[in-house]
Amino acid sequence: MADHDQVQQVDEEAGADFSKPSAFAHDHDGDLLTAAENKDLRRGLEQRHLSMLAIAGAIGTGLFLGLGGSIQTGGPLGALLGYMTIGLVVCAVQFALGEVAALLPVTGAFVRHAEFLVDPAWGFAIGWNLVYGNLLSIPAEISAICVLFQYWTDVNSSVWIVTFIILTFIVGIAFVNLFGEVEFTFALLKITLVIFLIILGLVISLGGVPGTERIGFRYWRDPGAFVEYIATGNWGKFLGYWSVMSNAVFSFAGVESLAVAAAETKNPRRAIPRACKRVFIRIVLFYILAVLVVGMLVKSDDPRLDAAYGTAAQSPFVIAASAAGISAIPSVVNAVVITSAWSSSNQALLSGTRVLYSLALKRQAPSIFLRTTRWGTPYMCVLLYTAFMFLSFMTLSNSALTVFYWFVNLTSAGVLVSWISILFNHIRLRTAMKRQNIPLFRLPWHNSWTLYSSYLALGLCIIILFTSGFTTFTKGNWSTATFISAYLDIPLVLCAFTIWKFYKKTQFVSLNSVNLDAAFTQADAIPDMPPEKSVGWLKFVSWIWD
Repeated sequence: MADHDQVQQVDEEAGADFSKPSAFAHDHDGDLLTAAENKDLRRGLEQRHLSMLAIAGAIGTGLFLGLGGSIQTGGPLGALLGYMTIGLVVCAVQFALGEVAALLPVTGAFVRHAEFLVDPAWGFAIGWNLVYGNLLSIPAEISAICVLFQYWTDVNSSVWIVTFIILTFIVGIAFVNLFGEVEFTFALLKITLVIFLIILGLVISLGGVPGTERIGFRYWRDPGAFVEYIATGNWGKFLGYWSVMSNAVFSFAGVESLAVAAAETKNPRRAIPRACKRVFIRIVLFYILAVLVVGMLVKSDDPRLDAAYGTAAQSPFVIAASAAGISAIPSVVNAVVITSAWSSSNQALLSGTRVLYSLALKRQAPSIFLRTTRWGTPYMCVLLYTAFMFLSFMTLSNSALTVFYWFVNLTSAGVLVSWISILFNHIRLRTAMKRQNIPLFRLPWHNSWTLYSSYLALGLCIIILFTSGFTTFTKGNWSTATFISAYLDIPLVLCAFTIWKFYKKTQFVSLNSVNLDAAFTQADAIPDMPPEKSVGWLKFVSWIWD
């Protein structure tokens, strides 16, 4: 392992020919691919890895454990509408990210894009916000793993904490291709399970299991399609629907991370747009069908959905299978959900470490985080995240599920801030192109309608962010912990932005001064490689990512 003074090296190469991929721009000036990224990182991720990475990150504990709480507070139709709403937001986010990242495929993705298109201080703020959010996400997932193992055994949670800290570290420190293959395998397992559960749920609901009666949409009538939450009448039903939003945001968290390792991706200008375009369809489809089936199988007032129940038995899929007398299903579901939680922690580790590396690259984090192994892994970043994994030992003195949901609220706000930045970056890019009279077709990937969808999704994300803790403002429901977890992220981001802006005296980037000429020159200099075709057994399942 060696420590390189990457910033000095790139400064020496400043002004080199753009046709040489190793000499793109200053590390501290602009947002183009730098020599340090080309020299110290290795391109080991393929398009199938990116697609499955996004799926693996999004289909996790939020889907398998979080749906029960959504059904409980919003009702089957309220939960369905809530997830559909966030699904549309995810669509806008994915397309916005794909258009910008295809032009600027850099480590850190939208963090670096924010510096290039908005303000270096904003890039600093959301970058550290993402680092902080992922630092919390990993122990949150390990906490969930402890909950899941409690379904089988009373073995002390510290055993599972240590085991999965070690496993996560091994995957994180290895060559990025190993990470890609691990996530690829887990994603296939999760997709297989989700498809199986959806089919099984439909069979149970339609009375296809011997000895069980047909349920259909009975629970949509009794206790009802909506649940009155906080208030009564239509207003209470609307609040039930709105309360689903935080759970839904957390469930979809991870889809925005598929581009953070762009400098470690093969043929990123083709791979990233393909992944963005295809992944959201699969994820939304899986979630919408899963929410619909769960709403058919489980009553919104089922006491087993209560978070206080404290084990994986609260999973609505497990409840449905147990009610149908299928004894083997709960354990199978539990096993795959454990891999889902670990997969999500791996994804958070990749996202967090690469963003931290990109901050160090831009001199917004200590240069020690630029150190990489000879196979291209930023090992000091991995070591920092490994240290924070030990926060999961909090579960030894608190209810593991209580800690998990506390982390859910904290990370949900961070996800919304990231989505807001992605959408705003896209709006700035498209507006700057119009101001500089650059035609839309020059983008490596574009769509005519995405500017409008970005505006709509941006407004909705801001509203959800500021109303995520609305329950604390209702009579008799004040909770200091809920208020802090829902809104702590906002002042943290604003403080980081203000401190860096005054310390570095950064300027808001004007639309006319955005260096788009250099970005398009870089894009044109890199040839578009033909897509790789799946071979062997992969070609039979390649429809998932192709």
